[in-house]
Amino acid sequence: METAVTPPPDRRFAVSLFSRLRTAKGQANPFPIYAELRSRGGVIAAPWGGHLVTRFDLCDQILRNREWLEPDSRWREQQGDGTRWTAPSSREMSRTLPALNPPEHTWVRRSAGMFDRTSMEEIRGTVGRITGRLMDSLAVRLRDGEADFNALVSEELPVATIGHWLGLPSADFPRLRELTHDQVFTQELLPSASQLALSDAATAELRAYFLDLVRERRAHPGDDPVSRWITLWDAMESDQDKADEAVYFLALFVLLAALETTSTLLSTMTLLLLEHPRQWNRLTIHPDLAPAAVEESLRYDPPTHVISRVSSRDTELGGVEVRKDEMVHLMVGAANRDPAKHEDPELFNLHRKPAHLAFSGGIHYCLGAPLARMEAQTLLHHLVRRFPRLTLVRRPTWAPRVAFRRPLNLDVALI
Repeated sequence: METAVTPPPDRRFAVSLFSRLRTAKGQANPFPIYAELRSRGGVIAAPWGGHLVTRFDLCDQILRNREWLEPDSRWREQQGDGTRWTAPSSREMSRTLPALNPPEHTWVRRSAGMFDRTSMEEIRGTVGRITGRLMDSLAVRLRDGEADFNALVSEELPVATIGHWLGLPSADFPRLRELTHDQVFTQELLPSASQLALSDAATAELRAYFLDLVRERRAHPGDDPVSRWITLWDAMESDQDKADEAVYFLALFVLLAALETTSTLLSTMTLLLLEHPRQWNRLTIHPDLAPAAVEESLRYDPPTHVISRVSSRDTELGGVEVRKDEMVHLMVGAANRDPAKHEDPELFNLHRKPAHLAFSGGIHYCLGAPLARMEAQTLLHHLVRRFPRLTLVRRPTWAPRVAFRRPLNLDVALI
């Protein structure tokens, strides 16, 4: 049997590219840098160790194969004290659903029991009403000139939707949104010490908030997901404190998953359509293209550009040796534009049938994907009906991130 041949790592090349990726110019348009990464191969050495995976087929293979694991609490502890993986926020995230591996992942995911067909129909009316209200606010602002679509719409719809579903006070929404933006730094590719400090503080505040919520719902149960999770976990766990912890981690996961990436999807989707007037015009004439517009936006510029996994054994990937417990970073933003997968991948085209990895894959496929799609499609239907003459005033600036995209503004006007 032939042995996999590992080419000598060219980490200096990757260091140079990632230095550019972290600049304002790189944040605004990372895709030329991704193309350079792809040109060096499907699997290349990461500057900090491990590997970067740029090919669509290899990323898809890893996501669907259970031999590739989440960097769970066991793996993080092995990295040693003083690393970003053992920061308080990272330890906390290791106990949420996305960081679990089977068998624990299987029964925690099953216990979440959310966003099935019945739940989605119940939420649909709420999403429509919230979107209509936000469109009214946008209309008022546009009468006076420019409006920040990101602040007025994209940041508001996800938190109002998930907050209503969880039964949270609307007065808490602004603070929860701010905490989510800070917390996500611990999930970034290379967080700085200051970013980790922000994430640690945000995580501690979110923990206190949701544990208080669980205690309140235990004392005064209602017809809401948190109350139902308490009932479910009480039946599975005899220790009430452990049951409350499990419910807290579900609530934390739902908030983090529902806010950050969905807000980015809504703004990026709107930005892409306004940057491509022919596609926007097609959508205004044929609003039934809304689902296609959402999927093509998810392919073209997904909210999450990097997904990480670790190998459960010594293996070979794309001709490169990967050792047990070694990390691979799936460069989803690059893979979604892999010319081996898509014809004319740099073309934003509503008429393609795009395969993409925006919602991960396999057993970790995003539980909130149906809700994110619903919010995005509902928003598009409202936009094309009420604001067909919407136009982009200036390109947005972006948060200093690599893995989790986030526009800081999206200034629009009517022509």
